[in-house]
Amino acid sequence: MKKVIGLFTFLCVMLLFSCSGTQSNMTSPDGKISVELQTDSLQVLRYIVKKGAEVVLEPSALGLVMSDADYSKLEVAKISGKREVNGTYTTPAEKKLNNSFKANEWDVTVRNPEGKQMLITFHISDNGVAFRYVFDETSENEKTIEKEITSFKFPSAAKAWLHPHDDVKNCWAQTCPSYEDNYITDVPVGTQAPKLAGWSFPALYKSGESWVLLTEAGLEPTYCGTRLAQDSPDGEYFIEFPQKGETVKPTDPITPVSKLPLRSPWRVIMVGKLSDIVENTMVTDVSEPSRIENIDFVKPGRAAWSWGIEKDNSVNYDRQKQYIDYASSMTWEYVLVDVEWDKRIGYDRMQELIDYAKSKNVGLILWYNSSGDWNETHYTPKSALLEKDARRAEFERVSKMGVKGLKVDFWPGDGPSAIQYYYDMMQDAADYKLMLNFHGTTVPRGWSRTFPNLMTLESIKGFEFITFTQETADLAPQHCATAVFARNVVGPMDFTPVCFGEIPGIERRTSNGFEIALTVLFQSGLQHYVEIPESMAKQPDYVQEYMKHVPRVWDDLKLIDGFPAKYAVFARKSGDKWYVAGINAETTVKSLDLDLSSLGIRGDGSMITDGDTNRTFSQKTVTLDNGKLRVEMQPNGGFVIVF
Repeated sequence: MKKVIGLFTFLCVMLLFSCSGTQSNMTSPDGKISVELQTDSLQVLRYIVKKGAEVVLEPSALGLVMSDADYSKLEVAKISGKREVNGTYTTPAEKKLNNSFKANEWDVTVRNPEGKQMLITFHISDNGVAFRYVFDETSENEKTIEKEITSFKFPSAAKAWLHPHDDVKNCWAQTCPSYEDNYITDVPVGTQAPKLAGWSFPALYKSGESWVLLTEAGLEPTYCGTRLAQDSPDGEYFIEFPQKGETVKPTDPITPVSKLPLRSPWRVIMVGKLSDIVENTMVTDVSEPSRIENIDFVKPGRAAWSWGIEKDNSVNYDRQKQYIDYASSMTWEYVLVDVEWDKRIGYDRMQELIDYAKSKNVGLILWYNSSGDWNETHYTPKSALLEKDARRAEFERVSKMGVKGLKVDFWPGDGPSAIQYYYDMMQDAADYKLMLNFHGTTVPRGWSRTFPNLMTLESIKGFEFITFTQETADLAPQHCATAVFARNVVGPMDFTPVCFGEIPGIERRTSNGFEIALTVLFQSGLQHYVEIPESMAKQPDYVQEYMKHVPRVWDDLKLIDGFPAKYAVFARKSGDKWYVAGINAETTVKSLDLDLSSLGIRGDGSMITDGDTNRTFSQKTVTLDNGKLRVEMQPNGGFVIVF
């Protein structure tokens, strides 16, 4: 009789306790995405993600190792009943101003061979899966998480579009990692990363009929930022912790060290059609709600910026005053004053500029160097924000002067102390009603929901790199057509687009039609345009008028057509207008039949595209035929249409 009972118990465990009323199959609200759990022969707990009947992720590992407990071998002890979750929230700096979501959640209690328990929470929506590890009990002693066992196992035929992660201090002035590389595109899963640091989040894959984007969200200072390991044997990608040196101080730990309770970041797996990836809001959906009560000071906008083309010597009183006039004439909200303004202009004359800008209805954003001694950068103001008292004093000073925001550059990496530094700065800046733009920085992880004053992050090989080398300029079309399907999906991206003129010493490969399309394709809460006043003045009146009225915030987003690294056509809505924009990253003419019927457009549209050469424009009126429109894009060209 005991043997019969034992066998019955074993079968119940294999069925994940379905015999006791718990769920053996966790599904999305529409029932199309499902997660199954199983334990392999080595007692590793694995999860499988399906889209319908198709296996999108094959059995992938769950678990972690703490200094005092090994959770790499697990069995399911209990699965809670389904919990329906939903919510609405506002994100001024993100792809949609107003957001809503619904999902199903389960708490899976697991235990290791010693009987110690851990919780894994699964959040499953109609376009993806998220899960995180949870220790809700309290402890007096600090716990160290030494590594995660978490993996993502793709079918062998899957392809990947991946961003190589830089090894710590392995670039100019030891400022790496800063998520600033070109994507490696359309490679077989299992391809080894070129550097020890592995692959960055987000990571994009094509698995069977589905697209998958991996990233993380809800990262708190009790944890570290993570990435994917260099090696992915048989298409299995593993979570990797930061390298030594990615911390504020050399002695700071690089792995999570914290008293309990402790929660890992959400491991986010977006799943579906390519449009489900582009339009996905899971990163902010699962992140913590706003910690700022009054966000009236948070005002997205467009900014003029001299440094992109003109570099250090443009940071002087007279030239910045000209940029203020430029921004005012273009009805743009801001001017970004970049490096060494404290030396080249000074606080007293900066006050004069701020007052002048205010008279022109323009706000100023000032550049700061975040770094202490973790890199060798020399640009100032440096280290003014490192210590809390000094940081708050500086925030109080510039806030009283009338500064609207700060661009903070050169961050140390993804160690817990660096994450704490981000949080401290976001909170302190909010206290003094300052917006933030992080550069030389980690990738977005939903923080702009928790701190809506975080307007944008670089974490992209942006336009400035095009001005450095011809190789980067040559790769720019492909790079841009990849970033819209990967990096910009997970949060605002300060690429600093739109150059119609020439770049000193560099031949720009993108056409003017391509450049103007980026005003719609690239999303950022603060959108810094690199175009200089003299070049803008040479453009046709209709181009200047368009640039004056590009929306500051967006209400909706739709992917119309595209393929990573090849081409992209997006539609964004602001008020009662739809903006449809496309880029062609290939070297041949591309003709597309666009289906815009889902947008509900009525009336004609005004199209700006390439002219006779890639440095000229043309304009025409377009009319939909039952919601359809045929467009032609020149090599490395593009267009924008306003309906």
